[in-house]
Amino acid sequence: MKITLLGCGRWGSFIGWYLDKIGHEVTIWGLPDAPQLIELRDTRKNNMLTFRESIRITDCLSEAVKDAEVMIISISAQALRSFMPVLCRENIAGKRMVLCMKGIEVNTGKRLTEIVGEFVPQDTPVAVWVGPGHPQDFSNGIPNCMVIDSAQEELKHWLIKAFSGDLIRFYVGNDLIGTEIGAAAKNTVGIAAGMLDGLNLSSLKGALMSRGTREIARLIKAMGGNELSAYGLCHLGDYEATLFSPYSHNRRFGEMLVKGEKFGLLAEGVDTTKALVYLGKKYQVELPICTTVNAVIAGEITARQGLSDLFLRSIKTEF
Repeated sequence: MKITLLGCGRWGSFIGWYLDKIGHEVTIWGLPDAPQLIELRDTRKNNMLTFRESIRITDCLSEAVKDAEVMIISISAQALRSFMPVLCRENIAGKRMVLCMKGIEVNTGKRLTEIVGEFVPQDTPVAVWVGPGHPQDFSNGIPNCMVIDSAQEELKHWLIKAFSGDLIRFYVGNDLIGTEIGAAAKNTVGIAAGMLDGLNLSSLKGALMSRGTREIARLIKAMGGNELSAYGLCHLGDYEATLFSPYSHNRRFGEMLVKGEKFGLLAEGVDTTKALVYLGKKYQVELPICTTVNAVIAGEITARQGLSDLFLRSIKTEF
């Protein structure tokens, strides 16, 4: 089928490469001045992949969207609200939309499908594609499992059938709230893991994984989702890629932050952490790890002070 990737960063470009590899007709779109698009167009390469001539690369949104049966959006989560009015000026009626991005709107605490829903008709087919893996690993032939979820049952099964290949085994998500919150929140836990690495306390990652998952499960439940989603691929299943991998932007951000170094790339977890603290207050859910990470990022406390405060919290049962 004809698929357009809206966004040419490391995820958007990888997805374009992957879908072309399994036989779809792919177009990759990016802004005219985006360095990633310029590199792709001029060399048909990036630092991970070589792109076949069968993939069309363009900076013209109208051209990219016109014939697409499926539009996959892979941009910064905080840019989604400003991008949607631009996209909706094009003829997108009847086109399926897939969000391959993770985040929560920082000022409102809204999930990404909620933002899209403000701009498109209620019956517009919208799904999310999340889960573990880094493009660097996929491009080296290392497979992984991911999740596609949607409020529309038929859509997610149709997408899984169309997108499955030898590199990705898809599972059907059954909890859109949990899938979106879990996928976004793993980036906050990734920042916390990086802080532990930077403090030479990596052995505490086991405790972080256990308590971080429980914390997010409570929030998902309070928001009306299934708390078990936090223990699935969208969140806990993505920890290896986010808490341990050298490719993880969020883990690296946390590590460099506690070392006093600057991180020049996008770390979605920074804004997501602020949004999670907001949601914790809104739904009256205690989120000690998220709150601590947010305070460290804001410079209100040091990472060591935050860690000490977590250890000095009142005695509680584990479950």
